[in-house]
Amino acid sequence: MPHLLDTVRSTLIVIVVALFIIGFLAQPFRIPSESMERTLLVGDFLLVDKVAFAPPGIWNWLLPYRNIARHDIVVFHFPLDSEEHVVKRVIGVPRDEVTLEKGVAVVNNTPQAEPYDVFERADSDEYRDQFPRYTTDDPAVDPHWREQMHGLVENAHLRVPTQSYFVLGDNRNHSRDSRYWGFVPRQNIEGTPLVIYFSVREPSATDTLPLPSDRLGNSVGDRWVDFARWDRILRTVH
Repeated sequence: MPHLLDTVRSTLIVIVVALFIIGFLAQPFRIPSESMERTLLVGDFLLVDKVAFAPPGIWNWLLPYRNIARHDIVVFHFPLDSEEHVVKRVIGVPRDEVTLEKGVAVVNNTPQAEPYDVFERADSDEYRDQFPRYTTDDPAVDPHWREQMHGLVENAHLRVPTQSYFVLGDNRNHSRDSRYWGFVPRQNIEGTPLVIYFSVREPSATDTLPLPSDRLGNSVGDRWVDFARWDRILRTVH
């Protein structure tokens, strides 16, 4: 019985610590789509820092709280479905004026240096690439956002309201983001990706078929090696 009680006590401690970490400090997520390629790949498992953007309160002297800035990657509750988590990159912060020119973000009349951007092959789309200059009947655009957007556009620039953020995917031609459903409210933002702790090799919708290989290999070892992207494990995200 003493050994059983010790085991139960240890298990409860582990559960409490895990719940505390997930609830207040960090949380694991898995990337399901190609919208953040090549920064984040389908099959990446992230550990998200929930402290960085939290209200500092009395712990400001101890923990590294900071404001959300342009180019930060954020994980947030999707505005159209609060149960769903989404990851994108912040392009516009409150009071910024945002527009896109051929897919490149221009903020406050300054083209942004975006070395993380990927422009994979896609059909021409003026709404997507010249946002918000062109209106669209694309069913992917949320109708409430379409109405709200028209009231915030002036001289082809979209003004970001207070306590709101304009976000885009790094895979600019293959991302459903603020262009299609609107701003992310500050209270929806959970944190920022800290590290890729594991990565499973999974296909992306934008992958091109590789050339056939002459290499022979059907062993368990070959399948184990090909199972994961080992070079991405413990890679920091930025």
